Amino acid sequence: MNSGFWSGTRRWFLKAAPAAICGISALGAEPRINRRELVRRHNPVNRALSPKSTLSVGNGEFAFTADITGLQTLAEAYEDTVPLCTQSQWGWHTQPNPGGLGPADLRLAPYDTYGRPVGYATSSEGQSALYNWLRENPHRLHLGRIGLRLDGARIAPESISSVDQTLDLWTGILRSRFDLRGIPVAVETCCHPEHDLVAASIQSVLCADGRLSVCVEFPYGSSRMNAADWDKPDRHSSRITAQSAKHIQISRRLDQDEYYVSVRWEGSDGIRQEAAHRFLLNPARGSAHLGFACRFSPKPPAGAVPAPAQAFNASRNHWSGFWSEGGAVDLADSRDSRAAELERRLVLSQYLTAIQCAGSLPPQETGLTCNSWYGKYHLEMHWWHAAHFPMWGRVQHLERSMGWYHAILPGARRLAAGQGFKGARWPKMVGPEGRDSPSPIGPLLIWQQSHPIALAELCYLAHPNRAILERYRDLVFESAEFMASFAVFDERRNRYVLGPPLIPAQENHPPRETWNPAFELEYWNQGLAIAQRWRQRLGMQPEPGWENVRARLSSLPVGEGVYLAHENCPQTFTERNRDHPSMLGALGVLPGSKVEAETMRRTLKKVLAAWRWEDTWGWDYPMVAMTAARLGEPALAIDALMMDTPKNTWMPNGHNWQRPNLPVYLPGNGGLLAAVALMACGWQGGPKARAPGFPSETWKVRWEGLRQLL
Repeated sequence: MNSGFWSGTRRWFLKAAPAAICGISALGAEPRINRRELVRRHNPVNRALSPKSTLSVGNGEFAFTADITGLQTLAEAYEDTVPLCTQSQWGWHTQPNPGGLGPADLRLAPYDTYGRPVGYATSSEGQSALYNWLRENPHRLHLGRIGLRLDGARIAPESISSVDQTLDLWTGILRSRFDLRGIPVAVETCCHPEHDLVAASIQSVLCADGRLSVCVEFPYGSSRMNAADWDKPDRHSSRITAQSAKHIQISRRLDQDEYYVSVRWEGSDGIRQEAAHRFLLNPARGSAHLGFACRFSPKPPAGAVPAPAQAFNASRNHWSGFWSEGGAVDLADSRDSRAAELERRLVLSQYLTAIQCAGSLPPQETGLTCNSWYGKYHLEMHWWHAAHFPMWGRVQHLERSMGWYHAILPGARRLAAGQGFKGARWPKMVGPEGRDSPSPIGPLLIWQQSHPIALAELCYLAHPNRAILERYRDLVFESAEFMASFAVFDERRNRYVLGPPLIPAQENHPPRETWNPAFELEYWNQGLAIAQRWRQRLGMQPEPGWENVRARLSSLPVGEGVYLAHENCPQTFTERNRDHPSMLGALGVLPGSKVEAETMRRTLKKVLAAWRWEDTWGWDYPMVAMTAARLGEPALAIDALMMDTPKNTWMPNGHNWQRPNLPVYLPGNGGLLAAVALMACGWQGGPKARAPGFPSETWKVRWEGLRQLL
């Protein structure tokens, strides 16, 4: 378990960024938004057991996902829908490699690249054991389950009734009331903003009677969605290393990985080890209150565990500060019937991305809720998870994960050099060590390459000073160096081309038959242009090689008056009209300097009419909305955001449901926030209207603290 990098990068509750580029005072003397009222009218509520409506508390580095009891009491009832996990940025597990081989032993598949073979880790043929081990390891770990027990036994869902559960977003406190076999129980749960710590306060006569206890138990690691294997007790250890009257410390060992769990309690006579990996905290007879604070850490913890009351006070202070600063959008006075639902999604998305996507590593697509793709993160999604933070006046939340690119820069350089390119080639699907995972698709993607440039530019626009330039210059320049090196000059047509081989953002294209994807061409153009601006800001001369590539990049591919997915794809709107309509991102996500507006307008309308929307992803709808907004089509922008289609399903807890094995999809939440910031605040060089991306006839948009996108 490699904890060295992120141990010095905490925390994400620093003060918000300075005032936005444009705010409410600049565009009209309206009264300030009542933020407490705005936030609390969207507090998520559960009245019954609903496995799709789990609620989480967290701090960006750590999250605890609870059931209707406020803890993880009924975990089995949720297991096949949204597993109840306790996860962190540092908590990873690597299973022993049975073959004794490593990444250097994987055979690469050769791809002809303009007359030279370049190897990519895309084939498992004859090496499936190593291939699969590299994909699945390391995997993110479920650190421990914490739930209630009645008379020492597990509680069945049918024993719970009269549920009344609310997550108070303003304080970050989850309040759960229910009857357990007809007897009232009240549980409050929170996460400390400075520590990877969950705290709970339990009130019930069942405590006074000595019947209601808290169980803390630990699994072996697993690459599955639940990040836990409860059937291998002999493969790990849970050893008490310190104990006092109100505290216990447990050392957890799984193969070569180790972490620590410390529990502090009140209203209890103590904790006892009931089994190899199970500990029971029993209430003190006569006390109706039982409280605890459980802290998880990658190293032996220093200092005392904060008391539960300290955790609750810290949570209140942190979340009231979070909501009081940064951006806000109020749609309450709009006449469109969809406004209340859009506002709900916005508020909940701010909370979810703050607790799931604002840590020291790029987030996995399911954040810290449960595992997707073994808990690894997809770097092509980093923009969708985190670009909205600076747009909503919270640039510090993005900057926490930007430092990780520095940590993996040497490996990214080696990856590029091994393929015969210059600069640094960023991986696609990775764990904290930064090693690209083998996949028939991932190693051939390229659109993550410009993300560090675009994200660094957002950081600079929030704080335009030399310190930011120095902090990210290597990331910007090494990214640009690879981009210029990757492009190939086509002498016959006097242009630079991208690919083959490559797989574009729309991943259903064969790599050997794909070149010049529209979105990637525009992103290459923007990335190289930004990199040149950084050189000038630093007092350096523009790089002639970069400018040569940028100036002579191929035009965006067009067929029958609309943009195509890529130059070799006349069937874009027939055989290939599924997955991401990525050509739209060239104007919307990006400013579109290579885009002809009317061609893109025709493309937008053809996509809306011809695309197979049931086979898309949650960030596609914000992408379409951003394109429509920049084209002056605000009604289409709203229609895209609120489209009624399976992949645009939003649960009561604010999560963007995709499918049974991907029940949480945070790129949809981040994308929504980015799109609405652009629609409300506008974009550089755009119209001066107050909310240019909203239809003015039916939408009343009040906003504060937003920043414009390029």
